[in-house]
Amino acid sequence: MKEGVIMKDYEVKVLDENDHIFIETLRNLGMSRNVATTMAYLMNVDEASSREIEISTGLRQPEVSLAMRLMRNQSWVSVRSEKKPGKGRPIKIYALAAPVDEIISYYEDKIYKESQATISAIKKLKVMSKKVPLTPSK
Repeated sequence: MKEGVIMKDYEVKVLDENDHIFIETLRNLGMSRNVATTMAYLMNVDEASSREIEISTGLRQPEVSLAMRLMRNQSWVSVRSEKKPGKGRPIKIYALAAPVDEIISYYEDKIYKESQATISAIKKLKVMSKKVPLTPSK
């Protein structure tokens, strides 16, 4: 009898069309692809390991780690460690810690401030352009 590899059944949720529309809309607000994709996934589950996020979203491990670091720095996700049976380091389990509306409001405020700065610069240029003579100097 030949020995084989024992496979485990593993169920993961996958992103649907609405999730991809949500991700693209977040990206249009200036959110990175990694953070937007990770956030969309975490909205659909109570919690997930980074490996589950990788499998479900198609992101690579470094991309998930980077997204998690950015989201933790904003206090948008919580993290806990779960000890695996046997040897090895514990796995990190992530969950959204902030309401999605709060995260969206962060980008709304950021875009508003950027827009105000742009409008202020345009007004300044208009004032300055009125002081500049129309004919070139000789």
